[in-house]
Amino acid sequence: MAGLSLQHPWAFAFGLLGNLISFTTYLAPIPTFYRIYKSKSTEGFQSVPYVVALFSAMLWIFYALIKSNEALLITINAAGCVIETIYIVIYLAYASKKAKVFTTKILLGLNVGVFGVILLLTLLLSKGENRVVSLGWVCVAFSVSVFVAPLSIIRRVVQTRSVEYMPFSLSLTLTLSAIVWFLYGLLIKDKYVALPNVLGFTFGVVQMGLYVFYMNATPVAGEGKEGKLAAEEPQVVVNVGKLTATPDRSSGGTTTIIVARRIITSTRTYPD
Repeated sequence: MAGLSLQHPWAFAFGLLGNLISFTTYLAPIPTFYRIYKSKSTEGFQSVPYVVALFSAMLWIFYALIKSNEALLITINAAGCVIETIYIVIYLAYASKKAKVFTTKILLGLNVGVFGVILLLTLLLSKGENRVVSLGWVCVAFSVSVFVAPLSIIRRVVQTRSVEYMPFSLSLTLTLSAIVWFLYGLLIKDKYVALPNVLGFTFGVVQMGLYVFYMNATPVAGEGKEGKLAAEEPQVVVNVGKLTATPDRSSGGTTTIIVARRIITSTRTYPD
């Protein structure tokens, strides 16, 4: 087993560290759901980040099972599936009827429909090594497709001259996660795990640089209450090595997904 074999001690070490970092990221939305529980309402929060995080975890578990001998990818994403499912159940328990219908639709469409199609096509149209290759590129494509999300956050920081939208702790965590999962992918010679984290590391470094540059800057007028609300919202992670989702209401409903390393995942929330 590449991830656990004593012949690959460094791969095991980085995989284990990646599991720990990613797990703490998965727990980041706990304050959000405690707030939902206390208020008995989802308020302005949305379910999209958590549904996307669940899909990402499912996809990478499938990849790890097809490739085999990837226990460290399975453990963190299995934990992600459990945690994200709990978040979604809590959300559905307190969401409005409209939000429940919307969440059910995207759950069925993405986590059942899209994932089912990927699963069937992978199993029916490819075999052996070709199956691993095709599924690996699907995972990379999904990861890359959400890498553009940090651009909207970076643009907003520059426009407002405020780092409230981009907590330094999140940027640092995403950067560290990208480094760890990149090294893990490199050591086990898995380009599908390593490649997405190159971009995740790049965005993380850029965000930290912007934070340092604008941390003492005077915000432009008009930032007001919306900016503070956005800054208070917790981060959500989609792991893969990985996806990270961060809820944000300040943009009027635009979902943002920040990918950081395998293996992956910050997304913002829409108002119900």
